[in-house]
Amino acid sequence: MTNIFISQAFAQATETAQSQFSPASFVPLILIFTIFYFLIIRPQTKKMKEHENLVKNLKLGEKVITNSGIIGFIRKIHDKENQIELEIAENVVITILRTHINEVEKPISSDKKSNVDKKSSKKSIKN
Repeated sequence: MTNIFISQAFAQATETAQSQFSPASFVPLILIFTIFYFLIIRPQTKKMKEHENLVKNLKLGEKVITNSGIIGFIRKIHDKENQIELEIAENVVITILRTHINEVEKPISSDKKSNVDKKSSKKSIKN
């Protein structure tokens, strides 16, 4: 008698194990990949291109900040070795890789500089 119940159980298991392929099952995976692309991959490649352009357009005399936080002026550019000489203090020159430049400080224009001077002089008058 137990053989009857066991054979019925096996018969039920084989019926439920069969399922049909549905393209709708791939929709969540495709959705996750597109979100991943727009939130992580695309911004990272854009940032890499901006940094590449920054490194290519370095000029002598520009004030730069390295990845390690060292601030200096570009004294020499060695294109073949992909290196830059930075003057970080008077008569102190270091050589770094070009790719280790993090940002170029933009000089303050004369209009903005005069506005900053006016604001600072007004504060000192009030005090």
